[in-house]
Amino acid sequence: MFKKAVEAKSQQRLSGADRKKLKRTIRDKFPRASDSDLDILLPPKVEITVAKFQTRVHVYAVEGGFPVFFDVDGRGSDIFPTVYALWMVPELLPAFTLKGGEVSRYVIGGADLMFPGILVPPEGLPSFAAGETWAVKVPENPAPIAVGSTTMSSVEALKAGLRGKALRITHYYRDLLWESVEGRYVPNEGFLEDVVFGHPSLLSPPSQDTDLAEASGETSNGQQNYTKSDEAEGSLDVNELPVDSSHTSTKPNNDENTEDEITAGMGDLKLHDNGSPNEPNDQHTLSTSDVDLLLDKCLLQALHTTLKDKDLPIPGSTLWSNHVLPCRPSGMILDIKKSSYKKLSKWLQAKSSAGLISVKEDKHKKEVVLLSVNRKHADYSSFKPEKRPVEKIEQSSVQSVNEVRSSKTLEVAEIYKPSVHVNPIFSSVGADTGNLFTASEATDIVFAYVEKENLVKPTNKSLVVLDAMLCDALFKGAIKKGTTYPTEIHKKDLGQTFVSRMQPHHVVTRGNESVVRKGALKTIQILTERRQGNKKVTKLSGMESFLIDAEALASELQKKFACSTTVGELPGKKGLEVLVQGGVIDDLGRHLVEQYGVPKRFIEVLDKTKR
Repeated sequence: MFKKAVEAKSQQRLSGADRKKLKRTIRDKFPRASDSDLDILLPPKVEITVAKFQTRVHVYAVEGGFPVFFDVDGRGSDIFPTVYALWMVPELLPAFTLKGGEVSRYVIGGADLMFPGILVPPEGLPSFAAGETWAVKVPENPAPIAVGSTTMSSVEALKAGLRGKALRITHYYRDLLWESVEGRYVPNEGFLEDVVFGHPSLLSPPSQDTDLAEASGETSNGQQNYTKSDEAEGSLDVNELPVDSSHTSTKPNNDENTEDEITAGMGDLKLHDNGSPNEPNDQHTLSTSDVDLLLDKCLLQALHTTLKDKDLPIPGSTLWSNHVLPCRPSGMILDIKKSSYKKLSKWLQAKSSAGLISVKEDKHKKEVVLLSVNRKHADYSSFKPEKRPVEKIEQSSVQSVNEVRSSKTLEVAEIYKPSVHVNPIFSSVGADTGNLFTASEATDIVFAYVEKENLVKPTNKSLVVLDAMLCDALFKGAIKKGTTYPTEIHKKDLGQTFVSRMQPHHVVTRGNESVVRKGALKTIQILTERRQGNKKVTKLSGMESFLIDAEALASELQKKFACSTTVGELPGKKGLEVLVQGGVIDDLGRHLVEQYGVPKRFIEVLDKTKR
């Protein structure tokens, strides 16, 4: 689930209604959770945020703290607690206990849990159904290291002799969900003893004669960088593991040392009743004036480092979540309600009055939109951005933008497949009739046949005499009955006529993705029409032909045009349609040409609002 890095396309705070809905979903999904448990995971007086990814995964987190739940499909039907949540409430889920530390190295490497790696209690295998959510623990430790869903029921498992896959792992200790917040927040002292995002005392290399699950956890100060094993992908049967690691005399490599260190840390995870990771540190308690200064500092830092003029206009909520909040100091909660402005709109309007930025209020969305930045303002010119992780985030974002741009590079080529009419010509010159050819390659083949059969007219070198095979290839079925077949053809018409008798195909390549489709390439259609209330709406369809993701494009257009966008199915047709509020037909066509490389000849526009 979290093996590949994916950027969140949006992040926002939950409203009161959505917060109640989330609590109801969690209470129904996890009947073990009491009201006090829910208050620990979702504190009543703390903001809850949701990050939405392009993979439709929703990650719920306490603002300034840990992610506590994630929804696989974004519909609330397949929701899981994170390892952080299970550390706070260990009994939230039933758990499988591993047989030993050797198995844990594969689980925290991303492999699914197999039945032979589970320690079955003396009273027998616990009862469970297929699709239930279970956690994974190491022996003699209440701290879970992974969470997933069962692949079969306990009855089916017993019939199978406790063989095969038991748990499909969706999230585990030190996966990308863990690393996405690593170092961003430091819990209160006493929450996890010696276990704080790669703290030097977390991991230690176990001795060769010590079980990995019982390693002591002592390490040197130099061991602070850790990586996941690239060899622990996929499912692995515990029977394939070595029986006794104490007899190995070969010195392990760096990756194996890393696995040993991480696995050794599993035995040292400790939970304490006092303290909560979502409670802010006392040292970060700020006065109202301090919060005001911090807001201005974060805004200026964002204007210097992450927010570019090409991103404008941008909604105030997007500015706050994607630019201002990431510029706050590590471990600090930035709450606009604790400032003198109380509301985001009032703060932005105050900055607009000061001349630093220009904003306008969207009366329909009831939200302030940032239009421009005055980069000649005294506050902007005098501010020196700090060299801190924000700049690294900017560099990585610039790199990701470059990767996105390279992935948007489009190549369109028209190719042809030999038909029954021209197959004899290809076979005669030894060409494979199953391959695809460009127009120039097909022309070379027919001229190779002409040269082989010596069909050039001796008295006029510009004409080709048609033999029976070439005449059938060019004109059989295309000449009306009763009409005499031609006996010769001009060289300049030979190639075009020969290609027209082949089956047209097209190949579209974007970045590393390429697809071949039969027939001519369909165009993108952009239509603007009026709706009720004299409002304009622009419809876009056919983008799938050019390997453009409709969801990603809609999100991009929403930010670019500062308007709402939706994606729906084409009525009565196969494919998707992007609806953009407003008459942006010209700008949308220009965006497809400049950003996605779509040739203008493949874009059809129709403006029904013009009379």
